[in-house]
Amino acid sequence: MSRHDDTITLRQMLDHVEEAVALSKGHKREDIETDRVFFLATLKLVEIVGEAATRISEPLQAAHPEIPWREIIGTRNHLIHGYDAVDYSILWDIVTGDFAPLALHLKALLPKE
Repeated sequence: MSRHDDTITLRQMLDHVEEAVALSKGHKREDIETDRVFFLATLKLVEIVGEAATRISEPLQAAHPEIPWREIIGTRNHLIHGYDAVDYSILWDIVTGDFAPLALHLKALLPKE
């Protein structure tokens, strides 16, 4: 397996987390079921965050247990392999509830600009 630069990957995670949060602004929970483009965009952003998490080195993951690495990766795996059984409420809760705190944790791990 090729090595990835944790800083670059953390930045990618943060960018996609922030994009998902921004995308959800102005939407309500029901939109994730009724607006196909919104659903697909949200789904893809959550998948990308999970995929990026798989590329974070084990030492960095171990050093930061405040970030639920396994859950993030597990969610990605469920969405990719269980695409036909996505729970809209869980997806909505991730983007509107879990991603803002995750963004703060990711920012804390990145070098100050």
